[in-house]
Amino acid sequence: MIQIHSSSRYKIQKKLYAKVAQDYLVKQGVSDTVLVNIIFVGKIKMRQIAKTYKDEDVALPVLAFSYNDKEENEEQLLGEIFICYPQGVLLASERNKTVDITIIDLIQHGIRNLLK
Repeated sequence: MIQIHSSSRYKIQKKLYAKVAQDYLVKQGVSDTVLVNIIFVGKIKMRQIAKTYKDEDVALPVLAFSYNDKEENEEQLLGEIFICYPQGVLLASERNKTVDITIIDLIQHGIRNLLK
């Protein structure tokens, strides 16, 4: 199951991104009962997260955090993917792609990192 979290200031197509992420997980052989949180943040928040967990003082486009803990009778939380929406918009412009395609690429990149 995919859960998308975002501020209302970003125009996020939650249904599209959730479907694409779920389909990609299934394609990778992951059970559809596994939980992945996808969180859209701004540059300041992403910079804080990168500084805290990666010791990098920049707003990265995507960061993924894998969780392997599973307790009895709970859904398994595979991990969380943080996407810097403003960085996604900039990447889309640089790569001459739509924002949606770029965000989907970032989501798939995050999922690949969770599965390593």
